Amino acid sequence: MRDFKPAPPPIALLAELTHRCPLACPYCSNPLDLLKREAELSTVDWAGIFAQAADLGVLQVHLSGGEPLSRRDLPQLVRAAREAGLYVNLITSGIGLTADRLAELDEAGVDHVQLSLQGVTAEMADAVGGYRGGYARKIEVAGLITARGLPLTLNAVMHRANIGDLAETIDFAARLGARRIEIACVQFYGWALQNRAALMPSRDQVEQAKRVVAAALPRYKGVLAMDFVPPDYYADYPKACMGGWGSTGLNVAPDGMVLPCHAAQTIPGLTFPKATEMPLAEIWYRSAAFDAFRGDDWMPDPCKSCARKELDHGGCRCQALALGGDARMADPVCRHSPARGVVDRLLADLPESGTEPGADLPAYVYRR
Repeated sequence: MRDFKPAPPPIALLAELTHRCPLACPYCSNPLDLLKREAELSTVDWAGIFAQAADLGVLQVHLSGGEPLSRRDLPQLVRAAREAGLYVNLITSGIGLTADRLAELDEAGVDHVQLSLQGVTAEMADAVGGYRGGYARKIEVAGLITARGLPLTLNAVMHRANIGDLAETIDFAARLGARRIEIACVQFYGWALQNRAALMPSRDQVEQAKRVVAAALPRYKGVLAMDFVPPDYYADYPKACMGGWGSTGLNVAPDGMVLPCHAAQTIPGLTFPKATEMPLAEIWYRSAAFDAFRGDDWMPDPCKSCARKELDHGGCRCQALALGGDARMADPVCRHSPARGVVDRLLADLPESGTEPGADLPAYVYRR
C-alpha cells in the first residue's frame, strides 16, 4: 500500500466554472483544448464541491473561467459558496456585467471582484483582448463595482506590448477606485506558451518595470496595494510555484477535474480525478497525482541538496516540462539547473526592438 506524504489542508479553491469567454487573450492560462459548454458541471455539482471544500479547510473560492459571467446560474453559485461559508472572489473581464447582474451577485453574497485589464488605451486593450469595445465596457463596469462598495482589484497582465505603460496602468487603477492592483508579467503556460515569442518582454523592459513599481509603492501607500510578479525567465532562482505542489490550493476545471495548478494536466503519467467521481478530501490527501511532487523525495540534484529547497520547492513542475522536457528536473529558470541554457538561448533570441506583433514579432495566436 502506498504511503502518502502528509499535507496541510488547502486554503483556496480556484473554480473554473467555464472555458467560454468573449475575450481571446493570447496569454490565457486555459488549456489549448478548451472544454465545451456540454462538459461543464451543473449548479448542483458545484454546490457540492463548495461544501466539500469548506469541510476540507478551504477559506476562499475564486470564481473564474473563461468568463464566469457566461454562466446564467452564477448568482446561484455565489449563493451556494457563501452558504458553505466561503469568501467569494469573482474574477471577470467585466463583459456581460450589467448593473442588474451586479446587484444580483452582490445580494447573493459576492465579497470581492477582480477585473482583468488588457491595456490603458482602447487600442491596446481591444487588440490584446480581441474584443472591440471591451475597454470602454471595462471602465463602466469598474464604476458599477465601486459604486456598490465592493472591493475591486485590477489584474494587469504585463507583456512586451504593454509593459512600457506600467506607470500609467498603476495610475489608471487608482483613478478607477481599485483597492489593489496585481501586476503580473505573463507566465508562460497555456496560450501564453504558444505566444511566448510575441509576449516576452526584454530585460531592459523588466528592469524598468521594477523601477516603476519601486517608485509607485510609497506614492500609493494606503491608497492602492500592489503585488508585482516579474517574469520567471529573468530570475536566478525559481518561484515557489503555488507555494509548493499540492500544498495551499486546488483548481477544479469546468468538467470537475481537480488539479494542483492550471497546467498540471500537461504532465504525462499523472491521472487527475474528477470531483464528481471522488471526494475532494480523498483527492487532496490520497491521490497519486497530488502526492507526486510533495516533499523532497522526488527531487533530483541539484534541488535535493540545495539549501533553497524549502523556499522554492524545486520550482515549477509544469515549467520544467515545458522548457526541459522533464517535469522532475530542476526548474530551468534556476541558475543551477542543467537546462538553464535553454532559457538563456530563448532570451538571447528575443528581438532587441519592437513592442507589438508585426515585422519584428510574430502575430498573436488568439485564444479561440
